[in-house]
Amino acid sequence: MCRLLVFFVLAAALPGLGSNRAFAQTHSSSEPSLPPSGEAAGSRAGSAPPGEQTVDGIAARIEDDIITESEVRELSAFQELVDGKPKPRSEIIKELADQWIVRGEAALAAFPAPSQADVDRAHQEFVKQFPSPQEFQARCAALGLTDAAVRRILAQQLFLSRFIDYRFRPAAQVDEAQIETFYHNEFAPQLEAKKQPVPPLEDVEDTIREVLIQRAISDRAAKWLDDTRGHLKIDVVDQGAKP
Repeated sequence: MCRLLVFFVLAAALPGLGSNRAFAQTHSSSEPSLPPSGEAAGSRAGSAPPGEQTVDGIAARIEDDIITESEVRELSAFQELVDGKPKPRSEIIKELADQWIVRGEAALAAFPAPSQADVDRAHQEFVKQFPSPQEFQARCAALGLTDAAVRRILAQQLFLSRFIDYRFRPAAQVDEAQIETFYHNEFAPQLEAKKQPVPPLEDVEDTIREVLIQRAISDRAAKWLDDTRGHLKIDVVDQGAKP
């Protein structure tokens, strides 16, 4: 399987996060605006209030834009919150570059931001992945993540995953033979290994179809990102280097 982006990870963790059923929503005043990425968007040059100067390191230069160290730190902390372990800095920068690519395509398509209600639901489902709300808050505090930062990142991931679904679902066709192969080679053996009853194929056909469609979307998106990234000028700055 190709490497999945953080928004694919979240799509698996949060019900409906990557669903194409939500992409058709129209623009409205209730839709929150999305910053370029996380809290770091506010720390770039020119974004500080008058009379204040915010200094942030540059982690990478991508075309005529930059990825800041703040963005790297925040996404790294968020992914550690999700996975329970940190990822290498190089992987975080790569994922931020991928998000930059997707945001550019989404902007060209005038793709709508998720509504505040959608973000609230995503946040509620995300918190449920932890033993308790108190545990969630403690983990966030230990990683230096505010609740506002988590909500902002979830809004970004919701936006990106929906656009990926919108962009690649039409070409992600699955036939009956693929569904039967998955059922006999993967689905049924996994349940049998757990000594769980195996439902008839007709009872799980729609679920299997969606699983295979999501696989195809992920594969197509990963290939598109790899190809696009190869044509971009991306310069990673050594950690600790002066901007």
